[in-house]
Amino acid sequence: MKTIIANKSWLAESDLRLDASFHLSDGRLTSITFKKANIKTSPLHEVTQRIFYGGRSRRIYVNRKENGIPFIKGADIVKADFSPLKMISRKRTANLDEYFLEEGWTLITRSGTIGNTAYVNKDFIHKAASDDIIRVVPKSIPSGFLYAFLSSKYGQALIKHGTYGAVIQHIEPEHIANLPVPIFTTDKQEEIHSLIVQAADLRVEANRLLEEAITLFEEKIGIHQVVSSHQTEVLQIKEIKSFLLRLDSQYQIGMNKIKKEKKTIDYRTIKSLAANITVGNRSKRNYVENGIPFLSSSDMILFNPKRYAKQISIKTGGIENLLVKRNSILISRSGTVGNVVFVGNDLSQTAISEHAMRLEIDSLKIDPAYIFCYLSTQQGQSYMKSSAFGSVIITLNEDLIGNIEVPILDTLTQKNISDKIYQYQENLDSATIKENKAIQLVEKEIDQWQQ
Repeated sequence: MKTIIANKSWLAESDLRLDASFHLSDGRLTSITFKKANIKTSPLHEVTQRIFYGGRSRRIYVNRKENGIPFIKGADIVKADFSPLKMISRKRTANLDEYFLEEGWTLITRSGTIGNTAYVNKDFIHKAASDDIIRVVPKSIPSGFLYAFLSSKYGQALIKHGTYGAVIQHIEPEHIANLPVPIFTTDKQEEIHSLIVQAADLRVEANRLLEEAITLFEEKIGIHQVVSSHQTEVLQIKEIKSFLLRLDSQYQIGMNKIKKEKKTIDYRTIKSLAANITVGNRSKRNYVENGIPFLSSSDMILFNPKRYAKQISIKTGGIENLLVKRNSILISRSGTVGNVVFVGNDLSQTAISEHAMRLEIDSLKIDPAYIFCYLSTQQGQSYMKSSAFGSVIITLNEDLIGNIEVPILDTLTQKNISDKIYQYQENLDSATIKENKAIQLVEKEIDQWQQ
């Protein structure tokens, strides 16, 4: 339990809020620290043009790309890949212009999970964004520096200081308008800004490389037409027998469509190419301050996955089975199935939840980057989602992943695909390093002022 003696002046400063959590928060302590250290600051509203959230209207979702615009929800802003986004109607969405974003803005989630931040790069442009996202438009300080500060432990504490709500937490633009922004020297601001811009550009380039690799793959095998609406098909008993004797229509129709799409290309099962297909062990998680970063299957797909990660004790039972290796492929296997991640240097030796399957490919048989790319194609995604089972919680297991058949393209195409994926992986790692360095520079500078 935390206690503090409140000064009556605090009530006037906080619009007469009486909830203890507000006055005991790290945000209050950060504000006090800034004042005691005589840190030069400016209110957020003075260093920005505008702090607001986008338009609100009824959302009409569509399936055809020519009729829709990708729609970014609050939870999406921290994801590395926007390709799975749903689309809202271009013609039937009111005030559509108010949904769009501009490069260099900082985004802040304002409902449910409060304070997640993202720097708007080119991948955000021409997409619509939810009103659950606050837009911060910089004016008198570099955009990258502002983002780095709001993403730092000090910025996060100040953002979350004004939250309200008994069940679902919220925050409004006016709650952060007076948030104190420390003013660094011009050179220091530019150094931090440059790192954030470099990180943003590297992520854009990484996603371009991934898209190019997937396109190259699909040009050879064809684009699988994923159908999410009602569908029927007549199947013969001998076809059902060839598909593990499963009787569920999702599996049978999906597998039949993939079977028909197969061309005169050699196919091999993943289990014949894998060195190992495993699931991490389940054990009691002992969270500590200084341990090993621990990620869920939803955390692993974020652009900076370890930024807000919890840490578990190195003494956790079976910890060696939770740690993942470089060039392994992680596959979300329950709830949302089929999200795939190619493990680079940043995620190597990180603990990942048992809800993510580990696929280790025998590199003497085939390049693991090539298999990752196939699982990222529409056909690969459809293969995994059609294979999943469960009436409440959709699930994949090792056998189902092992039975997926991968097209074996010519050697030159395989190399071209793998080279793009490795560069994609390297760019993502470099972006994470640069962004984390920028945030650390902000925190280090403020720490020095307090000494």
